[in-house]
Amino acid sequence: MLESKGVSTSLSLSTTFSATSGSALSDPSTFRSIVGMLQYLMITHPDIAFVVNWVSQFMHKPTTEHWTAVKRLLRYLNSTSTFGLRFQPSSTLQLFVYSDADWACNPDYCKSSSGYAIFLGTNLISWASHKQHTIAKSSIEAEYCSFATATTELTWIQSLLGELGIFLPVPLILWCHNAGATYLTANPIFFHSRTKHLEVDFHFVRDKVASHNLESSRSVPPWVHWTSEPVNQSPPCQPGEGMHTVNVLSAVSRVWQFNQ
Repeated sequence: MLESKGVSTSLSLSTTFSATSGSALSDPSTFRSIVGMLQYLMITHPDIAFVVNWVSQFMHKPTTEHWTAVKRLLRYLNSTSTFGLRFQPSSTLQLFVYSDADWACNPDYCKSSSGYAIFLGTNLISWASHKQHTIAKSSIEAEYCSFATATTELTWIQSLLGELGIFLPVPLILWCHNAGATYLTANPIFFHSRTKHLEVDFHFVRDKVASHNLESSRSVPPWVHWTSEPVNQSPPCQPGEGMHTVNVLSAVSRVWQFNQ
C-alpha cells in the first residue's frame, strides 16, 4: 500500500455496505489485524474515527466490500501521513464541545452513529465516534442521544481538571446543529408527548442546563461530521472553518490546527 495512489477522503459517500454485502473473506486474519492497529492510530487521527468505528463492526465476519473500505482508508492515510494534531498555548481555558449524529445510518439494525469533539481553549483534547445502543425514532432523538454522550465526557473532563486544581468558567458550551435537540435541553415540556420513549439517563442533560452548568447552541463546524458520517471533504478545511494545516520544522511535520 506504500506505492498506492492516495485519496482525499477516508470513505466514499456512496458506501453503504452492511454485514451481508460482498462475499466472505477466506482468511479474515489480515483484516482483523489491520483494523485492530487502526484503532490505535485513531487515538491521534480524529478524521478516521467514523470509518474505523464502522469497519470494526464487521470483525466477526468481514467481506470483500469491508476489505475494500479498509484498503481505501490505508490509501487515505498514506496520502495524509504528514498530518497530526497540534497543541498550542490558548488565551482561554473554556471547554467547547461539538456533537453530531447520523440518523439510522446502519442498514442492518437502523441504529444511528454519534460523534463529538471536545476542545480546551483552541486545542482538541477528546473525540469519539460510536454506534448508538438504542434505535432512534427521529433525527432529534439521535442528536439528543449524541448530546447526552458528549455531556457525559464533558462532565468527566471538568471533574478531572477540578481535581488538578483547574476550575473552568461555567456554563460550558455544547454545540449541536439540530434545533429540536437544543430545545429539548432547555424546555422540559417541549415535544414531551413524543419523547417519553427516551431512556431516562439521557435526560440528565436537562439538569445540567437547568443548573447553568451547560449551555447548548445550534452550530457546528463542518469537520465535526467526520466523527459521525462519511463526508466529501478532506483535511485541511479552509481557515475559519475549523481546521487548516501549517508547516513547522519541515515538510514531514505538517499538522492540523483546530480553531473555533
